[in-house]
Amino acid sequence: MADTVLVPDGGTEAEAAAYAPRGGGRSQLVEGLRAYRLIAGMWIRSTMAYRASFAMTTLGNFLSTVFDFVAIMLMFGHVDVLGGYSLPEIALLYGMAATAFGLADLLLGSLDRIGERVRDGTLDTLLVRPVPVLVQVAADRFALRRTGRIIQGLMVLGYALVVLDIDWTPLKVLLVPLAVVSGGAVFGAVYVAGSALQFFALDAAEVQSSFTYGGQTLLQYPPTVFARELVRGVTFVVPLAFVSWLPALYVLGREYPVALPQWVAFLPPVVAAGCGLLAGLAWRTGLRAYRSTGS
Repeated sequence: MADTVLVPDGGTEAEAAAYAPRGGGRSQLVEGLRAYRLIAGMWIRSTMAYRASFAMTTLGNFLSTVFDFVAIMLMFGHVDVLGGYSLPEIALLYGMAATAFGLADLLLGSLDRIGERVRDGTLDTLLVRPVPVLVQVAADRFALRRTGRIIQGLMVLGYALVVLDIDWTPLKVLLVPLAVVSGGAVFGAVYVAGSALQFFALDAAEVQSSFTYGGQTLLQYPPTVFARELVRGVTFVVPLAFVSWLPALYVLGREYPVALPQWVAFLPPVVAAGCGLLAGLAWRTGLRAYRSTGS
């Protein structure tokens, strides 16, 4: 008897393909990525059906993030340095953090709605489909307009790299894109871990936002303007410092406020992998603890 494939009401052939079980030869990771691509593709096609609306929302997303950096520029209308850093140096910190966060927000931003799904019981419909729940929630309502944040971050990063007088070496050239991609993975792990918390505390979305949006805002400024205890916390507890502070300060040739050897600037991929594993365990724990709404 053929397997029954459950798809959303009015689902398309692409959705049916995403939810259809595959042969056992493929790994779960590959199948998850395939399902994510198909579900996200469906939402992209839906978005592009209204191109004018897409253009306006993307522009709005871009402009809303532009004002963050405009605020920093206005500060430098009154001061020459902030925490010992010039505007181009802070632009490097800002650009790396904003681009990394933009990547995570684009790919996993929908996870912040998991608490709503738990409350209204719609998570139950995802549990009966032969696709990982994490993939379904992350790809749901994939918002291509969020690319505006990535574009803005890349523009600020490009400005910093052009204006700054950096003594470039092959390692520094490699470190910038490596740190941005790894930083996106770190923020992604924070998204997943924060979503897992919402299985236990349904109103924890704001807690998650404090580490994602709040963490990105924190990393836009140099570590020298914060208390040493906070710098230690985002280095050793929630390692957001590996998103931009540590690699950027290595590129700039500056010392980190917390005494660390220089080679730790190249640890973002290792930190991202470790955070991903811990976030995956947290997600599994939360999902196993889920007991539906009872309705």
